[in-house]
Amino acid sequence: MGKPQSSISPWAIHLANELTSQRASTCSEKQISSKNVQVILTADSLVICVSRMGGVKLAFRAAYTPASDFEVTDSDNSKETLKYKLNSSLGTYRVAIWLDEYEQLSGLHYTTHFTPAEDVQIPFWPKDIVALKDDGILADGDVDVHVAQEGLRSGLVYVSRTKPETGAMLYFQNLTALSDYCAATETSVANTVNGGWPEFGFALPVAEKKPILRGNEYTLTDAFVTFADDAPADQFETAKQFMDMLAYIYLQLPKPAVRYHDYPDIAAKALPELANHKGCWTHHRGHSYLNAYVCDYKTPPEIMVQLAVVLPLKEYEEWTGQAIPLIAELEAGLTAFYDEDIGTVQRWLPAAEQQLDGEEEQKKPLIMDSWYLHHPLLNLSRMALHGNEMAKDLFLKSLDYTVKVAHHFNYKWPVFYKMDTLETVKAETKPGEGGERDVAGIYALVMMQAWELTNADKYLDEAKKAAKSVASDGFKLFYQANNTAFAAGAMLRLWKATQDELYLDLGYLFLANVFRNLALWDARYGHGLHFPLFFAVFPLNDAPYTAVYEEVEVFSAIYEFLEQADETPIRRSYALLLAEFVRYALHRMVYYYPTVLPRHMLADEVKTGEVDRKLWIPLEDIYPEWEKSGTVGQEVYGAGFPFAVVPRHFIHIADATYLLFIDYPISELLVGSQEARFKVLGDGQLACKLYVMKTGSGGPLEVTVSGERQGAIDPQSVDGERQCFEVTGDQHVVLNWS
Repeated sequence: MGKPQSSISPWAIHLANELTSQRASTCSEKQISSKNVQVILTADSLVICVSRMGGVKLAFRAAYTPASDFEVTDSDNSKETLKYKLNSSLGTYRVAIWLDEYEQLSGLHYTTHFTPAEDVQIPFWPKDIVALKDDGILADGDVDVHVAQEGLRSGLVYVSRTKPETGAMLYFQNLTALSDYCAATETSVANTVNGGWPEFGFALPVAEKKPILRGNEYTLTDAFVTFADDAPADQFETAKQFMDMLAYIYLQLPKPAVRYHDYPDIAAKALPELANHKGCWTHHRGHSYLNAYVCDYKTPPEIMVQLAVVLPLKEYEEWTGQAIPLIAELEAGLTAFYDEDIGTVQRWLPAAEQQLDGEEEQKKPLIMDSWYLHHPLLNLSRMALHGNEMAKDLFLKSLDYTVKVAHHFNYKWPVFYKMDTLETVKAETKPGEGGERDVAGIYALVMMQAWELTNADKYLDEAKKAAKSVASDGFKLFYQANNTAFAAGAMLRLWKATQDELYLDLGYLFLANVFRNLALWDARYGHGLHFPLFFAVFPLNDAPYTAVYEEVEVFSAIYEFLEQADETPIRRSYALLLAEFVRYALHRMVYYYPTVLPRHMLADEVKTGEVDRKLWIPLEDIYPEWEKSGTVGQEVYGAGFPFAVVPRHFIHIADATYLLFIDYPISELLVGSQEARFKVLGDGQLACKLYVMKTGSGGPLEVTVSGERQGAIDPQSVDGERQCFEVTGDQHVVLNWS
């Protein structure tokens, strides 16, 4: 985000003055790493001041009363947790403070609960962090705000400074803890964690319509803060420090439980409905094509839609060992997307271009959204590498045009351009923000696929040039979540091919861009009661909703990244967070189906097509707070997600009469007649679930499970023909049965 504008409110000036006045009293003083920590009471605030000698002092306002009549009625400073009870005419407060140290990081966690004496509306609340100097003057200096909350993403601010002293801080507000407050006041936590140096952090959502209620206790803050003594020197260190700090906080963060979902059963339900529901299909010149949305007959077929479903279906077909006729039906229509005059596959079916209504910029003939050229080519290349000659022909015939476009735009793609003239139609996402920056990454991946398919070094050279074109884009790389995640995989493959550290650093940078655009919290109020949000990725920088298609592709890209990174020196913070993303994606993505959501959560009006609540086709859009979901439509091109999940997480054993399920990514899988071996990815500090389940008519299995670090692992539970084991990450696991 760059250099912040100075932001000083009367409440910040007042706090600075109060902390240096005779009215302030020190309740406690501690040391943490190189920092001095004081808990100070003023008339209206309980403040945690963290400082180093001669440098910036950060004041964290743990509790606040506009009545300016605070008194401490009870305290306990004798243990690791500092506890305070405060009284005000507004009500009573309970504050708890924890301090921690870990390797090069130190941490602060504080939480505050409030019980109002009367029904209270909250028309304003001050930000909870103010930067000061020892004499109380508000601090200036050379400061960068790298990340701040956007919309409903994680409630965090990541800043670093080089003057007057070096250091960095990641502030994380656990927005889940605010759920009771938001439920009572019908407010949103969107954009509540932000601000500019020297006043920033979290402020309670303004609640003017509904009050918090007398006698009920509400959490007003649950803040986790991580400090580092060193500021990052460049964008790559910034990305890595951000992820290291986030992983440190994540280990302390209360995390929701995950549920097992029967994805094989879901896939078995979804496949015939996808194949047979008339609303999923349209027909042109003897071929059948999937609609983008259920009952969307106005928009012509898109190649991306067909391939987004074909690829996971092919993976699922291989897993089942049974032919899926739907695949051949979809593949038969793909060649019709090739435009001989231009020399590439088109987004829209050329024979149906007359259906484009022109209401949106991209819904005009020969207008290309930059990422739409590359995404189908990526999927065609994946089919080609699995031996599909038709896909190979389409892919290779499209490469010259794709390279020509890259050269024309010097690897800086706009949002929209004309395919025949390469005239720019829309240059930037927003003024000054540039075009689709992560297209360089997915272009690099397409080139890596071409290199693997042809052994032609010119494609490897193209991938290198594209990667280097984004080497200074920092936290501005993210345009669309799935493409940003795919780009990380391209960078990892480039690093493995060249051993040039630049590409590994770029991979880390792309992934950090993904993680700044996800939600590490659950909205346990409004419609969030029915849809788990924790670890959800938002499809675009400013998208107000989550979307299944982008999520499942991020899931697949992250799974592949971890597989590719196996036995490479991937940073522990990345291994930990990526594996946890996969685990929570399995828990969460089922809830995109309208079949499992309550009727009142679904929109009455739909932008595109229709929503059939009984159909196992997911909604595109989920709004996790108060707005209704499904307003965009029921997304046929997201229908492939169970077919992507099953082959990655379910393993046939014992002549397919039993299934293994594991909710972490794995690699090095070997299955024998009485043994299965694999490596669990992720990090050993966290654990995942491993299930052994009977599916066929065979007899009961006697199963033993062991891990190279855990040794023999006993089942946590046995439920009929299903056993559940807890297995830590980053170790080889062996299952034996008889």
